[in-house]
Amino acid sequence: MSQPTEPQFDRNQNAFMDALYWYGVATLFRAPHNPNPSDCDIALVGVPHSSGNGTTERDQHLGPRAVRNVSANGRRVHMNFELDPWQACRINDLGDVPLTHMNDNEVSIQHITDYYAKIDAAGTRPVSVGGDHSVTGGILQALGGPQSKLTGGEPACILHFDAHTDCFSNMKHFLGAKKSAAHWASYLVQQGNVDAHHSVQVGIRGNARTLDWLQPSYEHGYEVITMDRYHQIGAQQSIDIIQQSIGTRPVYITFDLDCLDPTVAPGVSNIEAGCQGFMMDQVMQLLQATRGMNIIGGDVVCLMPTKDSPNNITSMVATAIMFEIISLIADRQRAG
Repeated sequence: MSQPTEPQFDRNQNAFMDALYWYGVATLFRAPHNPNPSDCDIALVGVPHSSGNGTTERDQHLGPRAVRNVSANGRRVHMNFELDPWQACRINDLGDVPLTHMNDNEVSIQHITDYYAKIDAAGTRPVSVGGDHSVTGGILQALGGPQSKLTGGEPACILHFDAHTDCFSNMKHFLGAKKSAAHWASYLVQQGNVDAHHSVQVGIRGNARTLDWLQPSYEHGYEVITMDRYHQIGAQQSIDIIQQSIGTRPVYITFDLDCLDPTVAPGVSNIEAGCQGFMMDQVMQLLQATRGMNIIGGDVVCLMPTKDSPNNITSMVATAIMFEIISLIADRQRAG
């Protein structure tokens, strides 16, 4: 009796199999798992952290696993850029930040900083999935400021997509968390990690709890494009503001999924349902306005898998945003 032979696949068949999210080992975008940041150009990282939010919405630590489960379907080529990022760059899934004290927000933020300091020292650009938005504070304590290799010792600029400012410097803590999801955009400026005067917060919307809630952002120096302002000035003028504010400076993109309309991304924490948020085409247009910029990394945060639709649409949206940031970094590296 003849022995069964191993199936033979050509390149297109392999690409098709790799795109089946339910097949094979779940890594981010089916990238190789390699914890050494020196072995890649772009490091994919999970940050399973929830203790910086301070509300009852505490399942954000499940975000990285949820995206790993679906993101093989997002391993694609970028049609607008005519780019295959997986061929243009070495891209690995480093795994998750080890958070041995994950119920202690302040210790965890420091552990995140220590982890990303190694990525920065390797000169590798991270694209991460969280986790609540406090993780951005931990990441940028490593990637921005005098000790940063990726910025050349400069503070980082940020392009911050969010329904909320996360700049609540008028609060000492957020239900006990000091470097919280509500504070990172202020303390990073005060510490010298972020240059707010060349940073943009976009998508801010909803009825706030105090009438002066935008004031801390203005005082720190942020350019703020609320949803109301976006609708007034339009996409092109918003793009002009982003490009003129950031220019050639090193920029980090942080994307809170709650900037999207709840019909687009229902599985998020701190959902804002009373005012329409962004559609996918709108945020993709704004993200692509950074094409060619010196993007040092990015993150996608505040995914709440336990609140998502049965088809995992919010996890798939998170995958799409991550892919866009990956492609922006790979496109610049391809161009040298």
